[in-house]
Amino acid sequence: MKTVYITRRETFNAAHKLWNDNWTDEKNEEVFGRCSNHNWHGHNFTLYVTVKGAPHPDTGFVINLKDLSEIIKDEIIEQLDHKNLNLDVPFLKGVLASTENVIIAIWDRLREPVSKAGGELVKLKLVETENNYVEYYGGREPF
Repeated sequence: MKTVYITRRETFNAAHKLWNDNWTDEKNEEVFGRCSNHNWHGHNFTLYVTVKGAPHPDTGFVINLKDLSEIIKDEIIEQLDHKNLNLDVPFLKGVLASTENVIIAIWDRLREPVSKAGGELVKLKLVETENNYVEYYGGREPF
């Protein structure tokens, strides 16, 4: 079997605040800096979803990218775009909305629908700023 990796890019805009309710205002400011702003802050996020598999003999596709795009839009973009990650997103309720925690939650929402569409989710990359991004491999080592 020849394995191919294919990646789909999607974007969303969202606000969040890094804040630990168990800490004082001063401790939150010390650890999270401007990201602990009481009035929130926002990002233009870019999400890369990488799927692997063997190209199907009839289509040449690992996964139909139209289907993958719809899965991402339904499960992630519609849930997160123009939302406050701390307040508006049920699957992030009770989760400190760091980019690291958000990407794990995104993985958990995408894994099953991607599998049902014929691909295997292998990597997510979430870009928060041009200088900061996280990658997640579902708890597996990337190499």
